[in-house]
Amino acid sequence: MPRPAPLTALALLLAGTLVACDGGVHGTPGAPGLRDPYFPKAGNGGYDVTHYDLDLAYDPDGDRLSGTATLTARAGQDLSAFHLDLDGLDVEKVTVDGDTARWNRTGQELTVRPHDDLDEGRVFRVTVRYSGTPRTITDPDGSEEGWLPTEDGAVALGEPTGSMAWFPGSHHPSDKASYDLTITVPEGLRAVSNGELTQSRTSGGRTTTTWHTAEPMASYLATLAIGDYDIHTSTLADGLPVYTAVDPEEADASRKVLAQIPAVLKWAQDTFGPYPFSSTGAIVDRQGDAGYALETQNRPYFPGAPDTGTLVHELAHQWYGDSVTPRTWRDMWLNEGFATYAEWLWAEDHGGDSAQETFDALYDHGEDDHEDLWDFPPGKPSGAAHLSDSPVYQRGAMVLHKIRQRLGDTAFRALLRDWATTHRHGNADTEDFTSYVEDLAPDEDFGPVWEEWLYGDGKPTEP
Repeated sequence: MPRPAPLTALALLLAGTLVACDGGVHGTPGAPGLRDPYFPKAGNGGYDVTHYDLDLAYDPDGDRLSGTATLTARAGQDLSAFHLDLDGLDVEKVTVDGDTARWNRTGQELTVRPHDDLDEGRVFRVTVRYSGTPRTITDPDGSEEGWLPTEDGAVALGEPTGSMAWFPGSHHPSDKASYDLTITVPEGLRAVSNGELTQSRTSGGRTTTTWHTAEPMASYLATLAIGDYDIHTSTLADGLPVYTAVDPEEADASRKVLAQIPAVLKWAQDTFGPYPFSSTGAIVDRQGDAGYALETQNRPYFPGAPDTGTLVHELAHQWYGDSVTPRTWRDMWLNEGFATYAEWLWAEDHGGDSAQETFDALYDHGEDDHEDLWDFPPGKPSGAAHLSDSPVYQRGAMVLHKIRQRLGDTAFRALLRDWATTHRHGNADTEDFTSYVEDLAPDEDFGPVWEEWLYGDGKPTEP
């Protein structure tokens, strides 16, 4: 057999390339969603975001938003590509660790292909420059979120997926991160966000403010309110900063209830444990700018002056929902059931109906005010359109009351504090909670509570 001819330089190069490729580690694309039971495209697989740095500018006259979003993340696998959630807006450029990256878009998915694969465990930064008119998103239940233009500016509200209308990210409650947000608006307008105001300057007819949120935050809790606001700052007795922004039209109507923030927070800390964040407050917009209040982190958003019950509800969410965040949207009753039960406890502790009286009234006549109360169990909402229905709120609170009946008041009060402390700044699901309760009282049978009240169909046969 003839001896093979010597390899040419080109052949040697190709052979070496093949050997190197065959022996190398190839990344794979991260998943385009986390398969949430109700929002399967929300969030993204293959990485974990640890920090968002958002540099934004908004012109209300043209309803135009421009921004540069820099995400710091850690690769959870070898990545050849990864996804970001972004609904609308025009992407102008994407870089990964400073190198230009290829990208394409399909629906809400922005697929990024870095110049080089990202090894598992690597911390990387992806920067997206974008602009356009941000969208208002209609939820499955018909409510509006995302970017909501108002008479004097705009407000961004994110539950459950609206934050993807104004910045790219991994928009699922299981992926929490810290935030820095810088926003530039026309002089004369205020821009209020989460966390603490760290800088404000005005030059050339534009005002730029920077907000820092140190504690982990799910993106649906991020907010940005732009408009004409009266700002009030104070400090609670324990040193906690309070920052409130109130539309002048709502100043008189909201003054009395907002003055209760110190008392509500003192009661809440006595009941739920130490406040989990580094500041508090509220944003009160003019009536009608949005149709609902929301527990945006640090300072809840209210569409008009709230009543005391609503203030208690949204501040209780700072523990239950904001600090202890649901692992999936199926677990939303852990947010709303706890916050609703906080209203019951506030009334009980301040001369109103006892929680037992509230429970009994709901069981006997709940369908008069909440006609859908028994339509589905709180642990199994019937679809994305029903995540904000009465079973999640009222019946969720009833589940907690049934637990209280079995544990007794002392152990139940300890549960409220310990659950919030154990999962502080983390995520938890319904199974985590039921296991936690059972471990507290191993000799108690909670089976009927779970089977009839948490997961059972229809109205339980006995209160």
